Amino acid sequence: MKKLLKFACVPLLAFLAVFLVPNASAAEEKSSLVRHKTLWEQIYEGGWVMIPIGACSVLTFFLCGDGWMRTSKARTAPQRLEIEVKKLFRKGDYVGAYNFCKTHNTVLTNVLKAGIGMLGDGKTVVEESMSGAMHQESSRLNNYLSYLSVIGVCTPMIGLLGTVTGMIKAFANLGTAGIGDPSGLSSAIGEVLVATASGLLIAIPAFGMFYFLRSRSNNAMHHVQDIVKDLFRKMPYEHMAGLHISGEELFAATPNWISQSGSAESFEQSASN
Repeated sequence: MKKLLKFACVPLLAFLAVFLVPNASAAEEKSSLVRHKTLWEQIYEGGWVMIPIGACSVLTFFLCGDGWMRTSKARTAPQRLEIEVKKLFRKGDYVGAYNFCKTHNTVLTNVLKAGIGMLGDGKTVVEESMSGAMHQESSRLNNYLSYLSVIGVCTPMIGLLGTVTGMIKAFANLGTAGIGDPSGLSSAIGEVLVATASGLLIAIPAFGMFYFLRSRSNNAMHHVQDIVKDLFRKMPYEHMAGLHISGEELFAATPNWISQSGSAESFEQSASN
């Protein structure tokens, strides 16, 4: 049985050799005639839309690097600053802690500065101040990251615009020259599709980095929030009622009708005037 299979395979192998060898040699000859274009030539064929797409690619690299540095925990809440602020809180030196936070511009120190400056106004005001500062710092971190989403949306549209304009020119040339040479039309279509491919090549990483950096920013803000909760736990607000720790100018003064006469009649007169 095995001998029969061997003899049956001989004609099949001979047929495949006769059929495939010429095709392989022809494919080699054809590939030797095909000229592979360089990257610069492909970019040049994309047309004018490659200029804004190239600008978007440079901006994407910048935003990714800047976002990576901005959203790191070492940048938002440096450990050395955290240790120093905890030392000042343990000593009860809130004025020193406020001045220390004022001289360091980080997410952690900005949030702490907003809370320490309002310690004399009670727990509710302190929490509201820090919540507003957290929201402001989060918006500042995510401000530049939102441009990655814009790039992810716009670059495919720019590439598609270049493809459409290129197709219009290709079919206009086809209407003038006729369909005698279909290879010219296929070559033109292949060239204009470079714009769409380039737009997608920029948009996909931009979208991926946008969601990654946004998650990284949220994690950094949660880390800051945990530190702030630890520092303000069991804060003795009753011993600091009415204190003005920040030392900044207060613009809210006593109403002039009270400070001048202290009577309701003077208030009525000033209101009527």
